[in-house]
Amino acid sequence: MFDIGWSELIVVGVVALVVIGPKELPGVIRSVGRAVSKLRTMAGEFRTQFDDAMREAELHEVKKTFTDMGEAATSAASAVANPVGAVLNEVKASAEGASGVTEASQALQSIEADARALEAEIAKPEIAQPESPAAPAPATPAPEAAKS
Repeated sequence: MFDIGWSELIVVGVVALVVIGPKELPGVIRSVGRAVSKLRTMAGEFRTQFDDAMREAELHEVKKTFTDMGEAATSAASAVANPVGAVLNEVKASAEGASGVTEASQALQSIEADARALEAEIAKPEIAQPESPAAPAPATPAPEAAKS
C-alpha cells in the first residue's frame, strides 16, 4: 500500500524511539492504533452509506420505470376498452372546429345516438344459457288390458 520496506520501518522506529522516548512510546503506538482503527471504521460506514444510497437511487429508477409502464398500460387499456368513446371524442373535436356548420352538428348528433346505442350493445353482458339435456318424455301409463 505505502510501499515501505522493513529497513525503512526500522529507521522510523529508531527515530520514534529517540524523539518520543522509551517511556511514552507504547502510549503513542496505542493512540496511533486507535486512530487507524477509527479511520477504518469511518471508512467502512461511509462505504456502507454510499452503497445504500446507490441502491436506493437504483430502486427509485426502477420504481419510476414501473410507474411509467403502468401508466402506459392503463392508457392503452382505456383506449382499447372504450373505442367508441375515443372516436366520439375525435368527432366532437372536429365538429367543434367546424363551427357554424349545421350539417356537422346534425351528423354529430346522429353519431352520438349511434355511439350510445353501440355502447349499450357492447355493455350488455352476454349470458350464455346452459344447454339443458333433452328432458325425457313423460311416461304414459300403458293401457290396461281389458279385464276379462
